[in-house]
Amino acid sequence: MRKRAGIILIHDGKLALMERHKQGRHYFAYPGGGVDDGETDEQAAVREAWEELGIRVEVVQKAAEILRTGRRDQVYFLVNWVDGEFGTGTGEEYEEVDEEHGTYNPLWMPLEEVMVKNVVPRQLAELTVRSHQAGWGESVVIHES
Repeated sequence: MRKRAGIILIHDGKLALMERHKQGRHYFAYPGGGVDDGETDEQAAVREAWEELGIRVEVVQKAAEILRTGRRDQVYFLVNWVDGEFGTGTGEEYEEVDEEHGTYNPLWMPLEEVMVKNVVPRQLAELTVRSHQAGWGESVVIHES
C-alpha cells in the first residue's frame, strides 16, 4: 500500500485545500497523493502540489505522520509557496471526473472556517489551526485505528 504525502500551505491566513465531491460525500482534503517508487516523501509532496494546485513549493518541515491501521499511512509537510499560479494544476485527477473518482477543486479556506467545515483528516485540521496560532513544533505522530 503506497504511502500518501501531502502539504500544509497557509497563505494570508488561508489554508490550501482540495474541495471534493466523491461517492455522495462532500469534504475538503489536504493536497497530496501517493508516493511513487524511488521518490522520497518530500519529493512526492512537492510533485503533488504542482500537479494538483499548479504551484511550486518548498518544504519547511515535516509536520505530521498519520499511522492508520489497515489503511495507507500519510505524511504531511509544512510548505512555502515559491511560484506558480494557484488553481492551474493539470494532474491526472482532473482527467477522470466520475462518481468513483469524484471532483477536485483547489481553494483557499480561511483558517477560522477549518474547524467548522468537513476538513479531513480531522486531527490534522486541528493540528494545523493550533500550530498556526501557537507555532509549529516537532513533527507529530497521529495514530488512527
